[in-house]
Amino acid sequence: MTDNAPTEAATVLFVDDEPLACKWFARCFGDQFTVWTASGVDQALDLLAKHANLIALLVTDFRMPQRNGLELLTIVRRDYPRIVRLLASAYAEREVAIAAVNEGQVFRILEKPLDEPATRMALREAMALHRQRARELALQETNTSALRETLGFVAHELNTPLATVRGYMQVLKNRLEGDGNVIRTDSVSLAQDQPGQIAAVLEAAERNALHAQALMSSFVQSARDAYPGAAPQVFTASSLVTALLAEYPCGLDERARISSRLHGDFSLPGRRDLLYLVLCTLTKNALHALSGRPDSRLVVSVRGDAENAPRRSWIRFEDNGPGIEPDLLARLTKEPVSTRSGGSGMGLVFCRRVVQSIGGSIEIDSEPGRGTAVTLYFNAFLPAEGDHPRAIE
Repeated sequence: MTDNAPTEAATVLFVDDEPLACKWFARCFGDQFTVWTASGVDQALDLLAKHANLIALLVTDFRMPQRNGLELLTIVRRDYPRIVRLLASAYAEREVAIAAVNEGQVFRILEKPLDEPATRMALREAMALHRQRARELALQETNTSALRETLGFVAHELNTPLATVRGYMQVLKNRLEGDGNVIRTDSVSLAQDQPGQIAAVLEAAERNALHAQALMSSFVQSARDAYPGAAPQVFTASSLVTALLAEYPCGLDERARISSRLHGDFSLPGRRDLLYLVLCTLTKNALHALSGRPDSRLVVSVRGDAENAPRRSWIRFEDNGPGIEPDLLARLTKEPVSTRSGGSGMGLVFCRRVVQSIGGSIEIDSEPGRGTAVTLYFNAFLPAEGDHPRAIE
């Protein structure tokens, strides 16, 4: 075994009880591959136990004292499945070959004495297979991590409106029980005998429930679209913002603060459910920043421009809230920090990952006391619909 271990899985482990065979293999193929050798199954397993993450290929002889190559192949298949396995044997009888394929799931069976050109070609193909598997595994792990993160974030986003509904219901329950003159929760205060407040609370509770249902329906549709043969999702920026304005569960006085403008339109790539969740997150952050501030407003704008650079197509959330301090602003989309007490800080990190996954970007411009603008830039377009801005219906 060489002392200069590689930093990634690119090593060929050759196992043979004949020292000359090991020397020949290392000399012939050491110019192209990092080669480690072992004189038997036990030594090979010891190397694997210590350095399996560095080994890409296993080439083993069949007939060896005490433990044969087929036993080694079977163990490696079970314990180190990402390693590509090859069998080298002068005794490639039919039964041996069948067992090697069935039990060891070998990539190639090489007949001894090894032919150098044929063996080199087999090693190249095996290494290419290993790299392909490694890429697929890395992609699978990335997708799994993203799915786990998304599910956690969706659960968090669903919990908020559902908790609000429970708060509204508790207010109504207390009202019916006549518990004091003013009933309060974090979401609303309800005075006895004030006309229209019960209807307003019920309407707000319904909006929160509908929002939770809309989020779930969007993810269910994405699950259906993932099946082979399903038509790709086609949606526009304006349709996504329209859905947001219709479905987002604003508080009793929040909807009046939100306005929208459309400067052309453009198509959006990727999954609608994730992008919709991004828009909901940005809306929630802005409304929280505006809470309790007089004359507060949030403007959601869409701009599509097919003739200029891709960064000319965007969705922007702009508020006149308190703004963000520069040191916090620099960290917001890169690490889980929050602008509000009790926040997890994962919202903007999640938004950034979703937008970047479809080739877009997210930028935040803010100045303390002057408000905040969060802009999502995209690379997909539809022709602009007109030169004059208009409100989104």
